[in-house]
Amino acid sequence: MKYLFFIVGLLMCSSVSAQKREKPETLVVIHTRFGDMMAVLYNDTPKTTANFIKLVKKGWYNGSTFHRVIKNFMIQGGSNKDGRSDPGYTLPAEIRPNHFHKKGALAMAREGDDVNPEKRSDGSQFYIVQGKVVTDQYLDAVSARTGHVFTKEEREVYKTIGGAPHLDGGYTVFGELLSGFDVLDKIASVKTDAHDKPLVPVTMTIKVLDN
Repeated sequence: MKYLFFIVGLLMCSSVSAQKREKPETLVVIHTRFGDMMAVLYNDTPKTTANFIKLVKKGWYNGSTFHRVIKNFMIQGGSNKDGRSDPGYTLPAEIRPNHFHKKGALAMAREGDDVNPEKRSDGSQFYIVQGKVVTDQYLDAVSARTGHVFTKEEREVYKTIGGAPHLDGGYTVFGELLSGFDVLDKIASVKTDAHDKPLVPVTMTIKVLDN
């Protein structure tokens, strides 16, 4: 009996130690003239998340703009304030089935499949999904075209909150907004030129929040 208690005690200590070792998810805040957006970065996209944190801490995004804005779709940024479009490298795809393009999703932009069959992510270009509410019929059509199968949970989210389901399975989603959805909507609604660039620049500053 004492031996049994000893084993149980070891298992409990091991469980507690594992919980302590589990890395907390990182929070970032994106400051804009329309207000702030707070986001959580996922732990199961380690290379993408670590790279984003590295660039944020280096100040890469500070003073840069959301240079591509499409209402009911997404807002994209990633070039630094000096206009450099990327840091000179790409990242391996970390496309996880449990992360999808619901409203508020943070994902990495990339070049198309014709020149990028591995779906590698850009080194710095990211977007935040605004999207729109869709129907089951729309989701069925996307599935028929892409072969992607939507779960019951994903369907419910897309039909109530909205998003960009046609992107699922093609891009690395590495985080999501926790607050500032009204800011996302305001930025997505700014007037743009023929190339989807805001007529009045929307600049950002991103900071990592201490856990």
